[in-house]
Amino acid sequence: TKDVFMEMKLQEAIVEASGFDLIVMGRPEGAGCYCAANSLLTLYLDRLIGNYKYVVIDNEAGMEHISRLTTNNIDVLIIVSDPTRRGVQAAARIVELTDELHLDIGSRYLIVNQAKEGQEKPIEQAVKEYQLNLIGMVPEDPELQEFDLNGRPTIELGEESKAIKAAYPIFDKIFTK
Repeated sequence: TKDVFMEMKLQEAIVEASGFDLIVMGRPEGAGCYCAANSLLTLYLDRLIGNYKYVVIDNEAGMEHISRLTTNNIDVLIIVSDPTRRGVQAAARIVELTDELHLDIGSRYLIVNQAKEGQEKPIEQAVKEYQLNLIGMVPEDPELQEFDLNGRPTIELGEESKAIKAAYPIFDKIFTK
């Protein structure tokens, strides 16, 4: 049947690595929406969730994935913003949308990414204004930018990377609560 075929294809799409598995969703060819892909993802994600302690869904920027209800229950929603007022405002809109859709979310956190030195105060003011739960800031990291420009996987970043040094304590705060 079609369901068995699709489940087999999903299992084939899972890349098993050391310590984690990965599924990457492509994009539709040419113009089009993700509706069919999201429907399949929702169906099979619900089946796969029981096999893993953690399931991380890394969405493209925007609110489309939330409004399409790709997931039903979310233990931790991490919203990542750039260090701008507009980015923090977009994060607040995502929180509003999750409330409007009555999504079952355990905790919501904001991480501000690529923060430059001296931007902390204005970012914190915007976060306070929009009543968001800022869990931490990841500083701008030239090494990370260099990796990206050269097409190198960021998983190869060393422990001395500014971004890595900032990210680990943030994740410790989130996942030890």
